[in-house]
Amino acid sequence: MSDREIDQQLVERVQRGDKQAFGLLVAKYQRKLCRLLSRMIRDPAEVEDVAQEAFIKAYRALPAFRGDSAFYTWLYRIGINTAKNHLVSQGRRAPTTNGVEVEDAEQYESGDLLRDNDTPERLLQTRQIGEAVNDAMALLPEDLRTAIVLREIEGLSYDEIASVMACPIGTVRSRIFRAREAIAERLRPMLDIAPDKRW
Repeated sequence: MSDREIDQQLVERVQRGDKQAFGLLVAKYQRKLCRLLSRMIRDPAEVEDVAQEAFIKAYRALPAFRGDSAFYTWLYRIGINTAKNHLVSQGRRAPTTNGVEVEDAEQYESGDLLRDNDTPERLLQTRQIGEAVNDAMALLPEDLRTAIVLREIEGLSYDEIASVMACPIGTVRSRIFRAREAIAERLRPMLDIAPDKRW
């Protein structure tokens, strides 16, 4: 049975009044949702609050959930919208810096270059690359940052991202391409990669 089918069974149990089934969905997706939200909101306490609010909204909206998309796609859309509303209510925009750990940088396609951490020089380079990735992502417009996070960090498919971001799949492809190019541009000098070389 696939993850999506398991989630759908849990959703159906919640729709029949089984609150424990919703607890299982929260336990399954809370960490992933918080990780996604932390890309938009810097303060960990606020991330927890926004995640909790997103789960409450999801719980209240669950009777109307039809299963047209995967549960987590639907939940991520609620989470992103809740985070945007939170930032607007605080009179803020998405932060320009965030605290991504070096381990997160290893999830990028260039992550293989970061895995050999045997020497102090390599550790320093890894940290600098991680910071460069963080800085590059922080400078991205929100739509590009959200698309690249959903693809590279959360591992969603293009179809799922299109559903979460409520836009055509072509727009998703364009946003991910532009985000990758912007990140690559920041990393080229550090990795000594020629400007004309594609990633």
